[in-house]
Amino acid sequence: MHSDASSIVRLNVGGKKFCTTVDTLMLREPDSMLAAMFSGRHTLCQEGEKGYIFVDRDGKHFRHILNWLRDGVVPTLKDSENSELLREAEYYQLLGLIEGINTAMNKRKEDDGLSNDLTRTDIIKCIQSERVRFRGVNLSGLDLSKLDLSYVDFSHASLKGVFFSRANLHCAKFKDVDAEGSIFHNAILRECEFTGANLRGALLAGANLQSANLQGKGCSFCFLNYSLIFFSQYLRRAST
Repeated sequence: MHSDASSIVRLNVGGKKFCTTVDTLMLREPDSMLAAMFSGRHTLCQEGEKGYIFVDRDGKHFRHILNWLRDGVVPTLKDSENSELLREAEYYQLLGLIEGINTAMNKRKEDDGLSNDLTRTDIIKCIQSERVRFRGVNLSGLDLSKLDLSYVDFSHASLKGVFFSRANLHCAKFKDVDAEGSIFHNAILRECEFTGANLRGALLAGANLQSANLQGKGCSFCFLNYSLIFFSQYLRRAST
């Protein structure tokens, strides 16, 4: 398939059909799976006379994916639908949309008074006062992006869906944590300890994993995901 930026793209996502352009799929999220698909480096199979490209995913929320790529606006949805959209954003590796959904969900929790054991503000206060042990604490769903969390002990904590993007986690301890679906995009994870950790579905795109101990549950899956993304980015740089 010729991937001229202005060309029309027809997609069949789980039986639902959509039309967009290569520009839309590539510009806002250049490191995403969709951008990689239409970069011109891959051969895409087209079906029928109109040339629809089949994507084997539920098409229910794909219009929200396209609207995000067009306008950069996170849709206002119910919590259950937000969770479904988040799953799709993780699949397509749309890191900006993932961050937006997590921010919206955390704000709604705070507005409704449905907070976890600690909030982002509590975490920042702990860092400032050097009380930085969160062993066994429930921090699920928090936005901890861009914080200096180096040497913090998270052992046995619940970290499901935590957003650690661009955080400094050098030498942090994640022993036996449940970090399923957490986002470590561009985080510093040098010399981190993940023994016994559940990292299934975690995103590690761009993370610095030098000397990290990735011996936890599901680590082979998340590390493979990281390696594939890294390889995709390497191919993109090599082609420019």
